[in-house]
Order: sequence, then C-alpha cells, then structure tokens
Amino acid sequence: MTRPLIKATVAAIIARSPEERSTIVLTKRSVNPFNGCWCLPGGHIDAGESAVTAVRREVQEETGLDFVNPAFLCYSDEIFPAENFHAVALAFHGTACGTLRLMPNEVEEAAWFRLEDVFSMPLAFNHESILKRYAALLEI
Repeated sequence: MTRPLIKATVAAIIARSPEERSTIVLTKRSVNPFNGCWCLPGGHIDAGESAVTAVRREVQEETGLDFVNPAFLCYSDEIFPAENFHAVALAFHGTACGTLRLMPNEVEEAAWFRLEDVFSMPLAFNHESILKRYAALLEI
C-alpha cells in the first residue's frame, strides 16, 4: 500500500444560534471513508484557499447554511491506515445563518442534533474527540 498524501481539511461545529450553542448540525456521509457515518460538515482546503474560506465554502456546499463568525477550536490528526487516509483537520465553531437544506451532491442527510445525543451516534473520522473539546468549551 502506498503512503497517502497528507491533506489539510476543515470541520465545522455549527450551532443553531448564539443562544442555542448545544444544538449542532451533522451530515451523513455518502462516500468512503466512513460511508453512512455522521460527521461535522467540512472537507479539503483547496490550493490557495485560507482555512476560514474553506470552512465557510464547505458548510455552504454541504448544508446550504452560511457559517457566521467561525472561531478556531482545535486541530485533529486524522490517521486511518486501513482507509489509506491521513489528514490534519482544523476545527472551527460558529453559528448558522439561513435554512438547513440537504445538498445531495455532497451528503446523504443533514440534520440538527442536541450535542449530548451525538456521542451515541456512529461518528466519522475523529469527530467525537473534536465534539468533546467543544462540549468542554461549553462546559456541558
């Protein structure tokens, strides 16, 4: 097996509003790796694109939402040899503006969830650890 290229990616924790920071959007993947698992909206940073621009673009492409005031939360090493996948994910948190819409070219499903409920769901990548960092920030 050849070594995977290391990719820079972004992930968005999108709260419904500043008052409802513990209600967030997850999307269900329709491709490998982690097909059928839930994840934070996000994806690859394009050449010449800043991380903030990438996270706003990915949120719009996957959910139809505008990502307002994204703030950096943490990074996550996402190394999955069995999937031949290696990425460094930059996680941001912020709020949504607009109406959540399914964008079928990108994801199978998109929905709002209470933060305390997501930890029992099948989550892709290292998104559980990112969400635990977010929960600690909210002191949940």
